[in-house]
Amino acid sequence: MGELDGKVALVTGAGRLRGIGRATAVALARLGADVAISGTGRDPATFPDDEKAVLWRDIESTAEQVRAEGRKALPLVFDVVDEAAVGGAMDRIVAELGRVDILINNAAIARGEDRTAVPDLDVGLFQRVVDVKVRGSFLCTQAFIRRVYAQNEGGKIVNVASIAGKRGSADTLAYNAANFAMIGMTQSMAREFGPKGVNVNCVCPGPVATSRMDDVMPDNLILDAAPGQPVRRWGTDEEVGDFIAWLCTSAASWIHGQSINQDGGAVMEH
Repeated sequence: MGELDGKVALVTGAGRLRGIGRATAVALARLGADVAISGTGRDPATFPDDEKAVLWRDIESTAEQVRAEGRKALPLVFDVVDEAAVGGAMDRIVAELGRVDILINNAAIARGEDRTAVPDLDVGLFQRVVDVKVRGSFLCTQAFIRRVYAQNEGGKIVNVASIAGKRGSADTLAYNAANFAMIGMTQSMAREFGPKGVNVNCVCPGPVATSRMDDVMPDNLILDAAPGQPVRRWGTDEEVGDFIAWLCTSAASWIHGQSINQDGGAVMEH
């Protein structure tokens, strides 16, 4: 018997081979949940070399890893900022997997030209960064909570932010704005949903060795860790995914409304 037997989860942004979403989907399946996996349908020409080398197929490959754990998987291509698409995806989850109990709001746009000085930051790109993280999490949460309330059996939400939601830095205005918003949204959700039996938390990772960090990842993740980080290495997607999955178990039910740093001690203040 798994801790999450009979539960159904949706993990957004779960199509990368080296990614928190994929690792979370597999960790949830290992605990017994059936998992719906979302992505935007990336162009295979844009895949990193390690994904091309293993003929990675985005969310389809993540679904195969979920099934390898003996659980059902439902890969879904949709844009989290599209209200109709989000509602349709949630309807499919309930229709094909029977219910929905867990939501992992992980979708975010890839690092890129948004990491720039404010005078050079494109307004449309700023809006896209905020839309995917903030509007996307709102729409997925709204569609999810309506169905969870109808089931009347409680549920779990884990929002994935960053330590960039705790500490601002230069040249990351859009990313900081989106992640600070996620922490405030987590607190609001927790106060509103808690009395209805829905447990809500947020995970704030530091540097994690995922493909979205390839442009800044050092060759030696131990020796070249960020100055001042007590645990002298970057994190792994499995470490973050396993922790997110644990927050979805009954053992974590009294942890509520928290935005928890998982960063090797880089941020300890709050």
